Amino acid sequence: MKKLVTFVALLPAAILLAGCAENPVTGQSDFVLMGEDQELAIGRQSHGEILEEYGAYENPRLQHYVQSVGERLAANSHRANLVYRFTVIDSETVNAFALPGGYIYISRGLLALLNSEAELAAVLGHEIGHVTARHSVRQYTAQQAAGIGYTIGAILLPELRGAGARNVASLLSGAIIRGYGRDHELEADGLGAEYLARSGYDPEAMLQVIRVLKNQEVFEVARAKRENRDPNVYHGVFATHPDNDTRLQEVVGRAGALAAAGPGRVNREAYLRAIEGMTYGPSPREGVLRNGRFYHAGLGVTIQFPEGWRVENRPDRLLAAPPQNDALSLVLLTDLNKRISPREFMVRRLKLDPVEGQSLSAGELPAYTALAWTNTPYGRRLARFTVVYFRDKAYIFTGARKDPDDERKYRTEFLNTALSLRALVADEHELARGRQLKLRQATAHTTYAALAAASGLSNYAEDQLRLLNGDYPDGEPAPGRLIKVVE
Repeated sequence: MKKLVTFVALLPAAILLAGCAENPVTGQSDFVLMGEDQELAIGRQSHGEILEEYGAYENPRLQHYVQSVGERLAANSHRANLVYRFTVIDSETVNAFALPGGYIYISRGLLALLNSEAELAAVLGHEIGHVTARHSVRQYTAQQAAGIGYTIGAILLPELRGAGARNVASLLSGAIIRGYGRDHELEADGLGAEYLARSGYDPEAMLQVIRVLKNQEVFEVARAKRENRDPNVYHGVFATHPDNDTRLQEVVGRAGALAAAGPGRVNREAYLRAIEGMTYGPSPREGVLRNGRFYHAGLGVTIQFPEGWRVENRPDRLLAAPPQNDALSLVLLTDLNKRISPREFMVRRLKLDPVEGQSLSAGELPAYTALAWTNTPYGRRLARFTVVYFRDKAYIFTGARKDPDDERKYRTEFLNTALSLRALVADEHELARGRQLKLRQATAHTTYAALAAASGLSNYAEDQLRLLNGDYPDGEPAPGRLIKVVE
């Protein structure tokens, strides 16, 4: 997390007001280094930075739905006096987190995996639990207690403030975004289950969410291993404790005793209708992948990747690899500022020493390709570079091979990818709008293989559809059941 810097400006006053405060959940006295006013100020001032970092998902109907579910839970929490704000952030990552003071966020990537209002309530209840138990404040206090002398010194001595401030910001933002220690996560689970029960939901939904997140973690870890990268999973501790964990079963069981007689609220169809039409995968502002072709409405371009290659769309780059995973293709873009040739750009802007260079064109677009030595994930290699100009941007295509002795391998694939860059034509603007979640009623003949083939998803399509519908790893749609598809 690059933001959350406003934590820093608020901390000196917080430390000076250190003392004992009553824990809203336990009623016991806790020693903390931050008063409630400072806690609320941190959340209030950091909220805008979170929205700047991620962006709120632009769907007022869905935002209102999530807010209404969250408010129902918050009204039955230990800090019902706070004004809670629940925001869907425009991110495909699977995450939810809470700022101090009642600012709670859930990604559309996580919403896509859930299958009922009760499961949504379980996630929001868990995050409310972090707020009511003041976990961010307690985490900060515990980690700073031993170093309080240094912290006070940093307040009094200007030359120490920079390092101390960075450490504090890192402490708080790391816990908030990535989750807390096991005891705090389990306490949040128990509080979330309690708020579920008091709000009329089945507290067993907490266990179902754990199963959903566990399946997503298993899939993501296996995928990351194949793609040679770090996995992206929700709150490591929360996602990794199993749904049959004894302590977790106990806290959910205790909450069950608070539930009203009769079945708790689930509201599966209402939830599915609320998320119908939601963007799935990367935001259209980051571009869309369909069957190996990349479309970007804002840039007005499309790029075709080799058939069968795995393509990953990151906010600042495109990555592609062949099925053998023995090469890597990277696409970057940057502004053009001077009217120089693509070859001059390669030499002057990229600081490369090109060999075997050749001027060519991608359709009518000027381009230059050459080999040049560079550092790659495989070590220092002679890689294929191609620069293509489109409007006021330079698109930089780099292709590197794992085998250092075969300089010609994948040459055609690397070059054809670069030369496929062109402007969108009229009927492609619709394709660049992005994929959406749609609902369909399964029949006796519905299979995930057929749905995957029709979805246009480029990577692990069947696995993704099973995860979306709670049928991972090998389930099939039950006839008559309302399921999520991707179009």
